[in-house]
Amino acid sequence: TFYYFIRLCLEKISQQCILQSRTLSGADAINALRPFYFAVHPDFFGQHPKEREVNENSLKRLNGYLENLQKPGFRSFKPTQLTFYVREREPNSSNVQESFSASGFRAVSFTLRTRDLLSTVLDILNSCSLSTEHIQSLNVNSQPQKEAKSTVNRPIKWDKTYYSFTGFKDPEEELEQAQRLETTLISWLDYNEASAVKKLKKSLPLRKELERLKFELCHQLQLSDIRWQRSWGIAHRCSQLHSLGRLVQQRPEVLKNVKGHTLVFTDRSGMSAAGHVMLGTTDVHHHWTKIFERLPNYYKLQKKLLFLEDRISQLLGGMQVIYIEELQPLLTLEEYYKTLDSFYNKLCDSRLPFHPHSLRGLQMILESDRYAPSLHELGHFTIPTVCDPATLQWFIFAKAQEARQNLKRKEEMMITEKELINTSTEKFSLDRLYKEPSVSSAQMIDCCKRLLEQSLPYLQGMHLCISHFYSVLQDGDLCIPWNWK
Repeated sequence: TFYYFIRLCLEKISQQCILQSRTLSGADAINALRPFYFAVHPDFFGQHPKEREVNENSLKRLNGYLENLQKPGFRSFKPTQLTFYVREREPNSSNVQESFSASGFRAVSFTLRTRDLLSTVLDILNSCSLSTEHIQSLNVNSQPQKEAKSTVNRPIKWDKTYYSFTGFKDPEEELEQAQRLETTLISWLDYNEASAVKKLKKSLPLRKELERLKFELCHQLQLSDIRWQRSWGIAHRCSQLHSLGRLVQQRPEVLKNVKGHTLVFTDRSGMSAAGHVMLGTTDVHHHWTKIFERLPNYYKLQKKLLFLEDRISQLLGGMQVIYIEELQPLLTLEEYYKTLDSFYNKLCDSRLPFHPHSLRGLQMILESDRYAPSLHELGHFTIPTVCDPATLQWFIFAKAQEARQNLKRKEEMMITEKELINTSTEKFSLDRLYKEPSVSSAQMIDCCKRLLEQSLPYLQGMHLCISHFYSVLQDGDLCIPWNWK
């Protein structure tokens, strides 16, 4: 008992000294992570909606992890896996504000297992290949004080035989086991089921209200659909529909032009490249009213845009120009028309010798932030507006057959994906099974096949979202990574 008492006292003193020498304040952590925030902040991914959404969700979970570390008496240990798209640096740039190139970004995934702010900050920066030199200026010692300064600061390291003889747990061995621990689907569901069920039950009345409001407005305005660009919570969506309902009561005459169209609540107002009416969630009714009043002019521009797409198709041997909402940035009708017009003029000047109808059945999308053409796994060509005509011609000829094969595979995958979603929903008695736009059909198929091999009673009646990370959304939806373990 005496030796046990001495051991506890010495270990407690040692731990306090180590913590004092490794203390990092919340403000210091934010300052230390500035290069990281600059590299991953969603505002810099406006032209890449998939990557922006992944970074938004990962930042929420990272902030929660950092907040937990600063809570007094925080003891629970839960490894957190994060994925970020990090903007690439220019190799020779010395200016921090200009050190990231517009050429692209890279995906970085890492798991946080640390229990203090300093180690967490260092892990994040190292995982993203960002410098940690600036942390030295924060008056923080990343290592315990040297043994020569004080014998009290020296950690007690007991021989392995001590733990074998006494039966006490070896802290080093426990730490190694925790570091080897990786979040699994079963363990995560077991840990988060109660929280998700509680949030889901709380959201059920609002979900019914949302469906009622959406049905009534679609019927009243004769809309094709009402959508949301972002994953706002149910309460936020209800609030937006109530706001639209008030406008219908106040100015019913201005909404007659919206018949047959889709309304999308997003960051700005106007008409999208896909022909949907966009309502900016930060705009007031006055701005919305102006958009509805301008719709006849938008419809005229839309006709001109469709004619332009047809002309481009004729110049490219019948290849169809398409716009894919899930894969392309959210462009206004004016922005997309300007992009098409610039590309059309370039094609007219080059007079590419494509045989009429030789490329019928193939598809292409235009992007203004790329410099080389590519073939997407879904079968469509991604063509930069600044692409050299000769390079474009050679690339299309070389990849045409592969593109047709990819398109055929895409159709088969979509059928398989739909069947697996229905089968999984039925087997686990899910209320809803869906995926984020950034999850491909191939990833969704792989995920569902492996899910069907499991017995998961936790999922009954739940809303399950296939994503790139684990999370419980504010309304009780369960998010799991498609490549769960």
